[in-house]
Amino acid sequence: MGTEKSSDKLDRVVAQARRASNERERGYRAIALKMYPWICGRCAREFTNENLQELTVHHRDHNHDNNPQDGSNWELLCVYCHDNEHSRLVDAALGHVGSEEKSGSATHNPFAGLSNMLKEKK
Repeated sequence: MGTEKSSDKLDRVVAQARRASNERERGYRAIALKMYPWICGRCAREFTNENLQELTVHHRDHNHDNNPQDGSNWELLCVYCHDNEHSRLVDAALGHVGSEEKSGSATHNPFAGLSNMLKEKK
């Protein structure tokens, strides 16, 4: 009965990975918050001790293990801008392009014939 169930082993490995990630994040986050002003690098929102949990450290190269102590791979972003940045990365990976690309025009007009219907009511 000394064998560990695979689900228990997986839970243990996931918990250990989360702890290591949290410890690593606390380290570079603390350094970044001392190094940079508490302002979002995108929207310029300012932060105080009361709302500092909403300010995140974004890795410019998207590699969370690349944490040079000079902060060259970090920028402080509010949670909204940080989410937007990562959504843009996902969209690019899926082949979606930003607003520069013109999307096809709509093929359905829900108001087609509305003016004729209004004229008939008069």
